Amino acid sequence: MNRLEGKVAIVTGAASGIGKATAVRFAREGARVALLDVNAEGLDETAQMIATGGGEALPVAVDLTIAEDVERAVSTASAQWNGLHAVFNGAGGSGRRWGDGPVDACTVEGWEKTLALNLTSIFLVCKYAVPPLLETKGAIVNLSSVLGLVGGDEDFGTHAYAASKSGIVGLSRAMASYYAPRGLRVNVIAPGLIATPMSRRAQSDERIIARLEQLQPLTGDFGQPEDIAAAAAYLVSDDARFVTGAVLTVDGGWTVR
Repeated sequence: MNRLEGKVAIVTGAASGIGKATAVRFAREGARVALLDVNAEGLDETAQMIATGGGEALPVAVDLTIAEDVERAVSTASAQWNGLHAVFNGAGGSGRRWGDGPVDACTVEGWEKTLALNLTSIFLVCKYAVPPLLETKGAIVNLSSVLGLVGGDEDFGTHAYAASKSGIVGLSRAMASYYAPRGLRVNVIAPGLIATPMSRRAQSDERIIARLEQLQPLTGDFGQPEDIAAAAAYLVSDDARFVTGAVLTVDGGWTVR
């Protein structure tokens, strides 16, 4: 399919995992894609994959928690192809390395770093991307998590992460309501456990692996980054022109149990 032919898209977190798969999918569907991530080497690999497939990509290394750097990156991406039609905010990650955990044990640094990484980064990209997106009546898709919708037990006790992912839902729905009269669509994808570099801890944890049939009963396995990429391609395409404010769970049945 070429649902994104002629469109310009920004994908954050494009150096690996879900962001990388989404950037490749967007390019395969005809979009020219600006790749944003702090990992310059990973961005170059993604750009090369897209070029090999005949697509166009612009890698932009940027710390998405620094406002002036994000503003510059979004401006660079918009100027490269004279416009902007879609944004997929896939950047983010775990805060365990800074001390995220249950609220009584979570460190102040863990809280602040995790909220900056997962929520402030999306706020900043949206802040600077909305003006050009309003000109094209474009679309934003923000990546949340099932843990932003339901509570996690002892295997998923990262409360700053859960708060950041829940905040993404609230921000996105507020934006969807506010900008709908101006033609801008904003939606959310909430994945379950996906086989990415970020989930390596879970992928190597025999306890979690043993729970997959209960957690994600549709397959009893991890999802793949391409599962999220396919959902994102739909939501930014004209196929979803009547969809805004939605939270699409791509979780193998996690949130219906």
